[in-house]
Amino acid sequence: MKILGIDPGMAIVGYSVVDVIGDKFSLITSGSVQTNKASSEASRLYEIFRDISVIIDKYKPDIASVEKLFYFRNQTTIIPVAQARGVIIMALEKYSIPVFEYTPMEVKQVLTGFGRADKKQVEQMVKIALGCDNLPKLDDTIDSIAIAICHTRKNLELITN
Repeated sequence: MKILGIDPGMAIVGYSVVDVIGDKFSLITSGSVQTNKASSEASRLYEIFRDISVIIDKYKPDIASVEKLFYFRNQTTIIPVAQARGVIIMALEKYSIPVFEYTPMEVKQVLTGFGRADKKQVEQMVKIALGCDNLPKLDDTIDSIAIAICHTRKNLELITN
């Protein structure tokens, strides 16, 4: 099963495509969509929609796992992030890709066993799941991998309980 993991944002959208066979994970691709801050909001949202659509066309994921907005410390960024999530979900709907959403706390809980784990702990668990030492540099991209892994582990948990 191919899972498209997405960490939404207006400036940076982290994405990854993870292939899952049984309990084995392999990273097919990962990266980021980075929008120009000087561009209009509408232009940036369209760029996100277009680029996510290209990724869907190219990798044909079976499902998508998207970070859910839960709580934001910075009130000035919550609306743009929500708008970016909207166009991402719209792109996924256009291609009839089922969407599963997880809060950052859920992702941390599923990967590390602790809902308030720090970035380094999550990164370490992603390395272990993928069986590799080298991960992408951007936190947003690593988070997208964690979100994809979270979906599989969360659903495996539901099946076994």
